[in-house]
Amino acid sequence: MTASFEKPALVATLVLFGAFTAVALWADGLAGTIDAITFNWASLQIYIDLVLAIVVISVWIYRDAKRSGRNPWPWILAAGVVGMFSPLVYLVTRDGDQ
Repeated sequence: MTASFEKPALVATLVLFGAFTAVALWADGLAGTIDAITFNWASLQIYIDLVLAIVVISVWIYRDAKRSGRNPWPWILAAGVVGMFSPLVYLVTRDGDQ
């Protein structure tokens, strides 16, 4: 991906994902999300897979932030609370020359 396309694509992903999340929370609420996670073994497996992906991404954020002189902990802690929103915002605010 070229640098000129990268940030707009990340921002578009963040906006679309945010809108989809807002609709899901409006339609089903937080309780609906928890019900979906525990609906069956397959949905629980998908949730665990997503948690593991956030952990792997958080390791990358830690290393990248340290290398660039940024504090990684706000991003990692936020990822544990808001999921992929934190890594997406991290990427949007990251210096593209790194």
